[in-house]
Formats: sequence, structure tokens, C-alpha cells
Amino acid sequence: MALSSVFRRVNVKELISNVSVYSSITESSSGMSLIIKRWATKKTAGSTKNGRDSNPKYLGVKKFGGERVEPGNIIVRQRGTRFHPGNYVGMGKDYTLFCLKEGHVRFERNKLTGRKWVHVDPVAGHVLHPVYASDSSIAAEMEPL
Repeated sequence: MALSSVFRRVNVKELISNVSVYSSITESSSGMSLIIKRWATKKTAGSTKNGRDSNPKYLGVKKFGGERVEPGNIIVRQRGTRFHPGNYVGMGKDYTLFCLKEGHVRFERNKLTGRKWVHVDPVAGHVLHPVYASDSSIAAEMEPL
């Protein structure tokens, strides 16, 4: 039995539309029952495990041993104290080592502890203050007796 003849008997004019949202209409023996299915109009958002990437931090040694540096030049960018500041080298709050006087960079490693130090050997005319001198004999010579 055609659906259009069923609709004429029941006097239903426009029960279904031409839109593909409705899937099927069935009729049973004890009258007419409509089964209407509706599809989703939007896709669901899928999850992804990618899509997170941080910006590079540009860490590492910027001025190597023997290179000439000026005050304010960054020598090493690091996380934690991988390299420790030596003579004429300052350390920022993010452990960045920078130059305090004009000179040449020198890296040093302690044989016993393995600790690495970064020093700046100043150009002529700069003398290290006795308090910061690593050699105790130089500090002893400069102290007044």
C-alpha cells in the first residue's frame, strides 16, 4: 500500500518533509505508527593527543672559551647551576651567566668535585679585587700588615 494513499485516508496533509533528517515511516497492522529517526546535524569534537608544543628556550653556551666579551654579554643560559660564576661573571635570577668586565671567556673544571666554573680574563688595565681573587697569595700580598 502506497504511503500517499494512507495519508489521504487519515487526512494528514504534510506529515513528512523532503529533508533527509527523517529516516523511515512504517505502518503496522493495528493502525499506523510512525518511527522517526533524526541524525546529528554536527559532528562531535574528537579528542587529540597532539597539539601541545612549547616555545624553545634557547638554552646553552652562548660565548665559548677564548671569545671576547663585553660587559652585559650573556655567556651561558641554563636551568640550575650547571656552570658556576667565576671571576668577573655575574648570575641572574634564572641562572643566566653574564659578563661584568671586558675580556676573554675561560672555562675551568675542578678535578676533585667536577664543578665547572666560567671566568672572564679581563683585558689589560683591570685588576681583580683581592676579596674575589682565587689565589690566596695575591690577596695576602695586597693586605696591609
